[in-house]
Amino acid sequence: MQTIAEILSAELGQKLEYVQNVIDLMDEGNTIPFIARYRKEMHGTMDDTTLRDLETRLNYLRNLQQRRDEVKNSIENQGKLTPELSAAIDTAATLAEVEDLYRPYKQKRRTRGSIAREKGLEPLAAAIFAQDGQDPAVLAQDYVNPEKGVETIEDALAGASDIIAEDLSDDADIRKNLRSLMNRKAFLTCKAEESAEENGVYRLYYNFSQPVSRMLDHQILAINRGEKEGVLKVSITLPGNEGAACVCRAALKPTMHVSAFVRSAAEDAYERLIFPSLQREVRSDLSDRAYGGAIHNFALNLKPLLMQPPVKGFVTMGLDPGYRNGCKVAIVDPTGKVLDTAVVYPTFNERKKQEAITILSGMMRRHAVRHIAIGNGTASRETEAMTVEMLRAFPEASYMIVNEAGASVYSASPLAAEEFPDYDVNLRSAVSIARRLQDPLAELVKIDPKAIGVGQYQHDCPQKELDAALGSVVEDCVNAVGVDVNTASRSLLQQISGLTATTAKNIVAYREENGPFGSRAQLKKVPKLGPKAFQQCAGFLRVPESREILDNTGVHPESYEAAKALLALLGLQKGDDLSTLPDKLNAYGIAKAASECAVGEPTLIDIAKELAKPGRDPRDELPAPILRKDVLEMKDLQPGMELTGTVRNVIDFGVFVDIGVHQDGLVHISEVCDRRLKHPSEVLKVGDTVKVVVLSVDEKRHRISLSMKQVKNK
Repeated sequence: MQTIAEILSAELGQKLEYVQNVIDLMDEGNTIPFIARYRKEMHGTMDDTTLRDLETRLNYLRNLQQRRDEVKNSIENQGKLTPELSAAIDTAATLAEVEDLYRPYKQKRRTRGSIAREKGLEPLAAAIFAQDGQDPAVLAQDYVNPEKGVETIEDALAGASDIIAEDLSDDADIRKNLRSLMNRKAFLTCKAEESAEENGVYRLYYNFSQPVSRMLDHQILAINRGEKEGVLKVSITLPGNEGAACVCRAALKPTMHVSAFVRSAAEDAYERLIFPSLQREVRSDLSDRAYGGAIHNFALNLKPLLMQPPVKGFVTMGLDPGYRNGCKVAIVDPTGKVLDTAVVYPTFNERKKQEAITILSGMMRRHAVRHIAIGNGTASRETEAMTVEMLRAFPEASYMIVNEAGASVYSASPLAAEEFPDYDVNLRSAVSIARRLQDPLAELVKIDPKAIGVGQYQHDCPQKELDAALGSVVEDCVNAVGVDVNTASRSLLQQISGLTATTAKNIVAYREENGPFGSRAQLKKVPKLGPKAFQQCAGFLRVPESREILDNTGVHPESYEAAKALLALLGLQKGDDLSTLPDKLNAYGIAKAASECAVGEPTLIDIAKELAKPGRDPRDELPAPILRKDVLEMKDLQPGMELTGTVRNVIDFGVFVDIGVHQDGLVHISEVCDRRLKHPSEVLKVGDTVKVVVLSVDEKRHRISLSMKQVKNK
């Protein structure tokens, strides 16, 4: 039998040695970001996504093995474990197969079959199932026993039929074959409940039928929600008589004498026991697949959203639009520190709008504001129009519409209250919006990822799995960028490899009490931050104030000697211009240098990159966000118009693109590119800047249809 490492090696297409090393590293308590960045020689430079997949699959296979052992122990305790059954359990590839093998031996609630067994009818069932030509009615005569509740021959035969049906329903091979048949040929059908509205949200599914094998994830999720809301009635059907025939083929002996009694019991087993069970299983499998796809897409969208390039080094104004409660204003300095706040009312009337422009213009001049971030919620369009009017007097300034999803959740949280105890809840939202433009990652980590709004049906998904997947994305993003240990918030620090909420809090407390950290080594003085935690976190924490330049890079302290050896080898010093270091390393020979520096080649290449750009931010290498100076409204759009926009969400059937009109346009999957796509994520991700052509505009229904593939055809 294959080991877990061998299975993973085959599934992931990775060397067995590398897979085993990763398993060992995980078991030793190393985190995925640490393994991905600092143990490349041990795993052949797998990326964090591959390592996460390995971790997920490893947990499944270990749970599978644990369940195999539990099942075998249970059957062995009953004295019924045979070598053949043990081998079948050991080779079962899924939990469903293990449970099928366990069904006949599992403790059941009282059933018609178990009641018949209590009446002593099991030998009769066995004799009839032998199908040797004897008349079942004659065999049943010896089992009539009023004392046991078997009053007549018919009672005995009914009990025997129940036992045969139950035994057939517990047969692992029958269930496996039927499961395969249903996955290939079953249909999912929907009907509208009587209470359904004629033009309701789920009208596409009021008279719907689709092969199970062709169901799309978003269809499954929509149907599940419609059923839960009492709008749809859903069922799984298997056309024809193939299901019952499958059970009969397994039950009936291929002789000239076909037992009508056994055939009837087999058909009963299918209709009453097996098919309803497999219906539920198919629905469950479809839902699990759809939930997995939704979680995967959410994680896929979340990563580029978190990794959006920051707009650094400028004083920024955040506007949280609103009608009744006005537009909340906050100005923050380049580090995110709040400089000023206000509330204006530009939507009340023209006089109030001009008053708002006067107030905001004064704040712009007083604090030298360069960028304005506008939340995309209620009253955003009016606030944008006011901003454009105001910016005519500030030609050097620009604005950007910022997705404010989750801002209100953050502003009312204990974390926000702790961070801004002197500010009103609404003003905290404006601060958050401004900071989202300056550094999206640092601000968004403070918010539950589910509230960020780049997924579908997230509240329907299994929350534990969703939280784990999104938490992994946040962790990978934060560690990929690294954080300044002297300015990072507690929320940001606790996402760093090896740190917990407690150690992150202790780091903040330590620097507040002792001043900024002067080196990475000083982290060892933080309470509860032990040697293992230091090993895991040190490489991801930057200390710009340190005299040691390596403390402001992604070079791990364990590789400092190798870094110094590399510089000496190439005749360089820390104060020199090191921007050409990677080129010089290539010229010298990576393999030769790695040998002389006593370090692996991947690690040496990373060291050279980090020394070439100390304090580098990988997000700076991505296309800058679109900053605007003018306003476009939906009524201004015309079919054929070419625009530049930003991808806001990637879903199964297309992508939503922000083109600056407060209503994201949809590029259907068929309009993304000329080739056929299984999913838009093959070519696009959240945050991408794209050119689109307007296909149609429906102002009444607030729908904009766009195309990307037709841009080049114009």
